[in-house]
Amino acid sequence: MATPIPTGFLDKIDISASPAPLNPTTGLKIGTIITEIFKNYVFMIAGILLLIYLLMGGFQLMFAAGEPKKVQGAWGKITNAIIGFVIIFVAYWVTQLIGKVFNIQIINDIFK
Repeated sequence: MATPIPTGFLDKIDISASPAPLNPTTGLKIGTIITEIFKNYVFMIAGILLLIYLLMGGFQLMFAAGEPKKVQGAWGKITNAIIGFVIIFVAYWVTQLIGKVFNIQIINDIFK
């Protein structure tokens, strides 16, 4: 007997996009699940964390009162937040690019 799938973002998944079914009884495919998780959660969480770290770095910079060590720490926090955000997006787009350039079907199916 198949276990029922919880409602949520899985209800909005187009199950015809990816080849290998995760569960043949429900028709869910691993590629579409991964894509939906990335689109709906990872990038949203990354954006929220970027905002939080930028605000924290900005407040630290404002309250540093010109102390070089505090100013350097605040700029480090801002720089690290931006670098982390850029790494997440570059990894996503490079993976898509590699899939398209080398025509790797499993990667192309994930990003449909």
